This record gives sequence, C-alpha cells and structure tokens, in this order.
Amino acid sequence: MPKFSPLSATRLAGCHPDLQRLFSVVIEHFDCLVLCGHRSKAEQDAAVSAGNSKTPWPQSKHNATPSLAADVGPFEKPSMPIDWADRERMMLFAGFVTGVASIMGIPIRWGGDWDQDTQVKDNSFDDLVHFELVTK
Repeated sequence: MPKFSPLSATRLAGCHPDLQRLFSVVIEHFDCLVLCGHRSKAEQDAAVSAGNSKTPWPQSKHNATPSLAADVGPFEKPSMPIDWADRERMMLFAGFVTGVASIMGIPIRWGGDWDQDTQVKDNSFDDLVHFELVTK
C-alpha cells in the first residue's frame, strides 16, 4: 500500500484537517505526492511570478493557516515523480480525489474545473494538481 513520504506528510500537516483526512484516504488507493500545502508570502509571490498561480498574497487558499488548499499529484516513479505532460493521468487522479471527497462529504474544487461544471475544456487556467476546500 502506498504511503506519504516524510516531506509529503509534513506538507499535508500544514493543511486543514479535512484535506488531511481526504488525502489520508486517497493515499491508501492511489500513490501521490503532496507538492504544496501552506504558502508563505515569498512562496506565493514566487508561484505568481512563475505563472503557477494567478492569485496574489494573501488571497490564495494556500495562504490560510491551516492551508485551505493542497497541490497533490499522482506519483509516477522515483526518476520522474510527476509527469506534468500526462494530462490524462492528472484528470484520472482528480476524478478519484473528487469522488472520494464527495463520499466523505468534503466539498472541494479542483484546478482543472474551477467553475465546477464538469467541463474541463472551458478553463482559462489549468492547475491540475490543485485541490481546495469550498468555503462559504
């Protein structure tokens, strides 16, 4: 059975308890890496500068404490932990995560379907490893 690396576990520990519960179940069935949980101002500014985020500090759900967002991707292999070009695998993983979240009663939004209309071709910005809690 897959399990989180110490680094992934540390990153997940900075996330909201609902995200911790969700990904603790996901890892039992689908090997994955936690790339990011909470982001500091410097980390958020760098993510925006690199084009990996469109949301400035402190408006990203990654900036909350605990983080209301986690970037998690499907693990490939040690020599290439994540295949960023494999959109199909990213979408398969996202479907698994969103399905588990639904069963657990945890409302999330995925960065491949921001408007949550189940259409993935209408996104203007894809963040296929991004999962965030839907808050009121």
